[in-house]
Amino acid sequence: MRHFNVKGLVLSAVTGFTALIFCAQPASAVTGSGGDHYPPGEEVFQLTAQQTQGTFIDVDGSSGPSLGDEFVVSGNLLRGSTAVGTYSEICTLTRTAPADEFDLQCAADLALPQGQLTVQGRFTVTSAGPGDIDLAITGGTGLYRTAHGTVHGVTTSSTETRLTVHLIR
Repeated sequence: MRHFNVKGLVLSAVTGFTALIFCAQPASAVTGSGGDHYPPGEEVFQLTAQQTQGTFIDVDGSSGPSLGDEFVVSGNLLRGSTAVGTYSEICTLTRTAPADEFDLQCAADLALPQGQLTVQGRFTVTSAGPGDIDLAITGGTGLYRTAHGTVHGVTTSSTETRLTVHLIR
């Protein structure tokens, strides 16, 4: 069995996810990609999720990942260098086999001036890290009350994730 820094990998994985989750920005703060044309109510844009707080909760005190371990994270959502919202997320370890990988089931919310966006999903973390992450936009409030779509995240550092959001309203 290979051992790896569970807390570090979970932190990177959750940071990536949190970035993904916090993709919905107010329409005035987000513009679609260049010359792409999407049907009315659809837009694609990029954000950066920047983690400011996070903690790992080891439910059984073991040295490796175990079912039920949790990671709680929060931070800022950026468009360029401008903060456009905040996010919070909770991820639970739901599978620990084979020995050098585990799955995280995550739920998060993105707080924006015009409402909240919710995102959730599951992804696998290996000793190499979380890789790219794809999650579902499951709903929202306010301007985002009918939101759905997907978020694709790529971890760019231990505290930042680049997000591409495909938002359908």
